[in-house]
Formats: sequence, structure tokens, C-alpha cells
Amino acid sequence: MAIAKILRTRSKRGYLGSFQGKLHLFWLLQNFYPECFAFLPEYPTFAARFNFFIYSTKNREMNNYELMVIFTPVLSEEDFKATQKKYTAFVKDNGGEVLHENPWGLKSLAYPIQKKTTGLYWVLEYNAPSDFNEKLKIQILRDETVLRFMATRLDKYAVEYNAKRRRGVPTGTEKVEA
Repeated sequence: MAIAKILRTRSKRGYLGSFQGKLHLFWLLQNFYPECFAFLPEYPTFAARFNFFIYSTKNREMNNYELMVIFTPVLSEEDFKATQKKYTAFVKDNGGEVLHENPWGLKSLAYPIQKKTTGLYWVLEYNAPSDFNEKLKIQILRDETVLRFMATRLDKYAVEYNAKRRRGVPTGTEKVEA
């Protein structure tokens, strides 16, 4: 009853989004509904249990990301495809889901990178847990064929825009030829 009252009265003010709100809700659940925490390991203190609870719930959420990678232009077509498959497999192996792949091919760079004026561009849109990007960053930094990369978290509007663009629905940003 007390939990339902807190959820009704305080969710309107953003209380549950704050640290204090999460702490209060965790304390109520732990004291009145201990069966909710059967999955938590036995930690000696309340603070340790709370930290584990916050960490485990935070890392379970899936976010939409877009990864753009510029590979060195000396890669052959087979190496380029093999590298793409390596990163898509890495996303899938770590609990992610590949939504769309778009190899742009050879494009000229705005400025020279490692004395190269062109690069092979590749864009990947994927869903993954929030802690996945650190693992991906480590893998990309180890790869010598990557000149630059950028991973961006997409908000709901960008996800909607990308889905429309893939389906071929007019988005209002197309170039008009006169």
C-alpha cells in the first residue's frame, strides 16, 4: 500500500528519477517485499545491496546507437567485408541486435588522417546494453585498420527518422531538384 502511494503521488514530480527516490523505493521494497530481492546476492550492508541493485538495473536497459567507422583506404573489398562482419558479430555476441548496416564505400576526408586523404566509411545502427560501448571502444582502438570512429546514442526521434528513411517514406529533408 505504501509503495503504491509513493508511486502515485511522487512519480508526477520526478521523485523516482532522483537518487533519493530510488533509495526510498529500494528501502520500502526491501523491508516490505523481501521476495523481490531473491536475485540479489547476500551483501552485508544496505548500501552494498542498494549499489548492486542500481548497477544491475542500470546495465539491463537497451539503448539505440549509431556507429560510424572510417577504415583505411588500403583495405581490399574482402577485408572490408570481413571487418564489418567482425564488428556485427561482436555486437551480437555481447547481447546486442544489429538494426541496419550501411557501407558508404570510399569517400574523401575533410582533412588528412595518417597521411591519407580518403577512407572507407561504414555506418552501423544497433541496440545494445548501456555498458557495451566501452567494450566496443576497446576493440576498435586495437584495430589498426580504423582511422576514426564515433558511436552516438540515438534518441527516439533519430530512431524514428532512420526507420522512415530505410522504408523510403519522405522525411522532409530530401534535396529538391529544380
